[in-house]
Amino acid sequence: MTTRVFVPRDAAARSVGADDVALAIAAEAHAHGLDVTIVRNGSRGMVWLEPLVEVETDVGRVGFGHVAPEEIGGLLDAGMLEGRGPRRLGLIENIPYFAKQQRLTFARCGVVDPLSLDDYLAHGGYLGLTRALGMTGDEVVTEVIESGLRGRGGAGFPTGIKWRTVLGVAADQKYIVCNADEGDSGTFADRMLIEGDPFTLIEGMTIAGIAVGATRGYVYLRSEYPDAFRTLTEAVAIARERGYLGTSVAGSAHAFDLDVRLGAGAYICGEETALLESLEGKKGVIRPRPPLPAISGLFGQPTVVNNVLSLATVPVILERGAAAYQAFGMGRSRGTQPVQLAGNVKRGGLIELAFGVTLREVIEDFGGGTATGRPLRAVQVGGPLGAYFPASMLDTPLDYEAMAAASGLLGHGGIVVFDDTVDLAQQARFAMAFCAVESCGKCTPCRIGSTRGVEVMDRIIAGENRTANLELLDDLTTIMTSASLCALGGLTPIPVRSALQHFPEDFSRPIVPIATA
Repeated sequence: MTTRVFVPRDAAARSVGADDVALAIAAEAHAHGLDVTIVRNGSRGMVWLEPLVEVETDVGRVGFGHVAPEEIGGLLDAGMLEGRGPRRLGLIENIPYFAKQQRLTFARCGVVDPLSLDDYLAHGGYLGLTRALGMTGDEVVTEVIESGLRGRGGAGFPTGIKWRTVLGVAADQKYIVCNADEGDSGTFADRMLIEGDPFTLIEGMTIAGIAVGATRGYVYLRSEYPDAFRTLTEAVAIARERGYLGTSVAGSAHAFDLDVRLGAGAYICGEETALLESLEGKKGVIRPRPPLPAISGLFGQPTVVNNVLSLATVPVILERGAAAYQAFGMGRSRGTQPVQLAGNVKRGGLIELAFGVTLREVIEDFGGGTATGRPLRAVQVGGPLGAYFPASMLDTPLDYEAMAAASGLLGHGGIVVFDDTVDLAQQARFAMAFCAVESCGKCTPCRIGSTRGVEVMDRIIAGENRTANLELLDDLTTIMTSASLCALGGLTPIPVRSALQHFPEDFSRPIVPIATA
């Protein structure tokens, strides 16, 4: 009898030896005369346990955590293929970190073989597309609007409203563009999904194309993701070969095809208009708006631009219906949010939960507190442009409106944890320096404001006329917020102001003179 053993092909797992573990299992199984099939699945998101090996048994898939190649022989001798022995974690579904989640977008990630379309179909793949093919474009768009799905890339704009705008514009050519330029610090959900369940993204983009009348799609993928690029490129070829992309999608009258394009390492290309410029082969700089991309986007045509997670959530909405998705979440934030927990934390990884879970629940219940064991001092939510929250604000819900009310942003759902050794003045300076480096240079408030901001902060940290320089910094951040063309310059003041508000002591430390001989 053949036993299936799952070893992740996810880049995080590979970085800590998953490939060597897979090779060791194959070699030891051959040496022991064991009938083993190795499946290279995606990651379950429990990054601290990687390489996480799963063995398919009669009672379910049993996990073995943080497995090293040199341990494989002993683990097989101890009964690993029967679900016994050292490193055993029990049934994956029963591990508390995983069992307490509500997985919708990531339901198949870590479960299926990412490049097996048959495996995808066996786990409910393309059921959403099948339903969409029996609906009008307006009906599909209405379903997405009623689900409450909002953009997962930053601003949280309602996904279906973008679609309705593109649907309503007459044009010979329309496009679906997926923003996979995942550049925020502490974020990895896009990469994880593309490497672990690429057909979900392909299906979501296909449904979007059918809904708005677009026949062409592009995935703009971060160049630093070579594994994701290879996996998605191969998955697109498989979907095309099997008839799920091309002139007749799944045998229907609808045509839709897509290609994958690599970015060139510019953070600014995560902004949708700069992304479109880059996709057209130009320098990645911001376009003034109007017109909106939904009216005049890629090559001047109506274009849907959505994040990976937004598009990858569409299949489950079409499969289960808007009401089923709407049942998760709180207020105007419906459905689930894939949270990426990183930084100084014991159990970092991906956690998909309904909107409304608090920062405390994520960091303490799932993350286990700081990795150093020292007190938590700050947490940054929403990437390098997100606010720094103190420990006193850990009961803030992860919800678009709650974050905005706390003068922060949810962004892509990245959470970075810091213990009490962090210097928030230096972190605030980093935000300005990051903006200065990554600015496209299109507008003066961002290009010059960030450069002057670094200089002013250096004077504040050095103790030079702090009161006057703090007033100058306040004026500067106000101008950047109100006058920048895009969110890079407009949001950079958020981490600066939050650090000043919640950690003012870090900006007024006494300057210790340097001793001279």
